[in-house]
Amino acid sequence: MGKLGNSLKVLGNRIERTVHALAPHWYLGALLLVNGLMLLQPVLERARQHHHGGGLFGNWLDLISSLGLLAFPQVVIAAGLIWMSIGIVLRARVAWVFSLLLLIGAGIISLWGDYRNVTIFGYTLALALVLVYYWKRFDRTSLAASSLFAILSVASLVVYAVFGSLYLGADFSPPIRDIGTAFYFSIVSMSTVGYGDIVPHSQTARFFTASIIVLGITVFATSIGAVIGPLVGGNLKRIVRGGISSVTRKNHYVIVGTSSIAYSVYQGLKKRGCALTMIVAPNVEHNYPENADVVIGDPSDSQTLHRAGIATARVALALRNEDAENAFVILAIKEEAPQVKTVALVNDAKNLQRIKRLQSDMVFSPQLLAGELLARTLNQETIDSDLIASLLFDSHNGVGL
Repeated sequence: MGKLGNSLKVLGNRIERTVHALAPHWYLGALLLVNGLMLLQPVLERARQHHHGGGLFGNWLDLISSLGLLAFPQVVIAAGLIWMSIGIVLRARVAWVFSLLLLIGAGIISLWGDYRNVTIFGYTLALALVLVYYWKRFDRTSLAASSLFAILSVASLVVYAVFGSLYLGADFSPPIRDIGTAFYFSIVSMSTVGYGDIVPHSQTARFFTASIIVLGITVFATSIGAVIGPLVGGNLKRIVRGGISSVTRKNHYVIVGTSSIAYSVYQGLKKRGCALTMIVAPNVEHNYPENADVVIGDPSDSQTLHRAGIATARVALALRNEDAENAFVILAIKEEAPQVKTVALVNDAKNLQRIKRLQSDMVFSPQLLAGELLARTLNQETIDSDLIASLLFDSHNGVGL
């Protein structure tokens, strides 16, 4: 019994760790998938009942008449929510935008559609509010994902417009009788061109045409923004960071690297209102905020240092994970801007003496510093700000810093 209890406890701990490891976007993706299935279920049930009742869909009009005019928009929205759940799990910003638009459509249909359901409306409203609450989580942009979601949105709107035009074909002048004419009218209305050769003459047809125009403007604007935005924004950001901002950087801290210490130093200086510029090597992922001043390039290259404004920097900190890389960065900075104070991180205490030969203003070894502080604490020796400063800056102390 004891072994069984221990096994259950271990299993429970693993499940708890797994649950805590799953970020909100995983839950939101699953909830979005459920929302899509909830919308899809009544339409499929109606189609199943019609099929078992011996009914056959002879043409498009029979299909629309049997399932209802708003059944197809509901299916399109449901399919869109199911598809967007993948983008939500991937934290795609464009998926978040389209999900909100689809949830608005789902809420409207669940109240005024052919398959009204107050429960689905409440679920949809709650999910939309939760998505809005976690909007900061969805910060990833991808041109491929944006293009795919944009194509899906436009295709869904085309399906809605074509089937609606066929169903209300007699309410137009001249009447819409075939898919080709319905597709032509849909594209003309979605793009707001409006040649006027096909005109709605009933109130229902006018409302339907107005819905196509409004949805067309919304979908096209969102799609263009999702696809063009990352391209323009990325280029503009590179121009600003690489050009204009290099002129305005002055009396700032330059942090080189993406190590855990680099992040800690960044957060500490940021809290104190210091101006910061980070240099990150190409093809290296980093967790600096999107609005941070990050320069991408080889930190030991003079051109990269120039872009980071090294000549007007207050202090430059080489905080990379490899000691050899930190040594090359210090040498490059001293050659490019010898007047700038430098800080070198030593990850392996064995390399301390080699790094010290570079004559950096501060050589920082977390291992030796922590060891010395712990030894002094255990020996009940006084630790004050003067001692910390001497440990960091005095090259002749016992720690070798």
